[in-house]
Amino acid sequence: MRYLMIAFFCVFTFGVQSLFAQNKDDIITESKFIINSRILNEYRTCLISLPESYNDSSQLKKKHPVIILLDGYTFFKTTSGIVDFMSSDRNRNHFMPETVIVAIENIDRERDFTVTKIKTKRPNTMGGGRDFLDFIEKELIPYVDKNYRTEAHRILVGHSLGGLLTLNSFMDENSLFNAYISIDPSIWWDEQMMIDKVDSIQPTSLNKKLFIATANQGEASYERNKKRHDKFYSLVSKRGEKSSNVKIEYFENEGHRSVPLIALYNGLRYLYDENQ
Repeated sequence: MRYLMIAFFCVFTFGVQSLFAQNKDDIITESKFIINSRILNEYRTCLISLPESYNDSSQLKKKHPVIILLDGYTFFKTTSGIVDFMSSDRNRNHFMPETVIVAIENIDRERDFTVTKIKTKRPNTMGGGRDFLDFIEKELIPYVDKNYRTEAHRILVGHSLGGLLTLNSFMDENSLFNAYISIDPSIWWDEQMMIDKVDSIQPTSLNKKLFIATANQGEASYERNKKRHDKFYSLVSKRGEKSSNVKIEYFENEGHRSVPLIALYNGLRYLYDENQ
């Protein structure tokens, strides 16, 4: 019943929000804005969802945490619905604070979500993930903080290759994010290089919360998917003094494409549950 209610809220879109451009190179219309990235040398479109109370005259001094959402066009409505369901005073769930959601639309996810390049028979653009994280932290977040009432609590959410990039951000001690939701991440990428990097994780990263969701991709994919997720989780947990900072959850009844809905809800519950 709980998940049925979440799915129901996810079919709704939210009220249009408008903001005037602060830079002549940036374009803002309705519930999206386009930012000119010098780092990526291209324009990037972002969808934005503001809390229900954002324009309430009695709440104009209130600041909000931020979710940066990868694969933005795919997951924007789903995430907005879940966050509204969990935070809106109308629902009175109060599982989490009202939150600004910034969803980045894709141009080349294989380029943007991978930090290493692997050899393929065809030409590829892989390995631009570090530049993409720099774009998020040095251009997108400052832009959002300047133009919206935000506080310095940020969550990065990614699925599949986006989940892989989320883990790379988690392992970066200089990351501007406070928490992470990595949904069925592609840890198999580049000979499981993520597992090999665990020994280099610094205490700053280990003090942040990380939720990893694993989908059931079938018996044939066990070695490629679940086994590697479990190994990564085990190694990271052993490195941290607080094992509760990292949680992994296996969704036996969900596949790679269906798991984001439930994983987003459970992940946010975990991040904001002080008892976990």
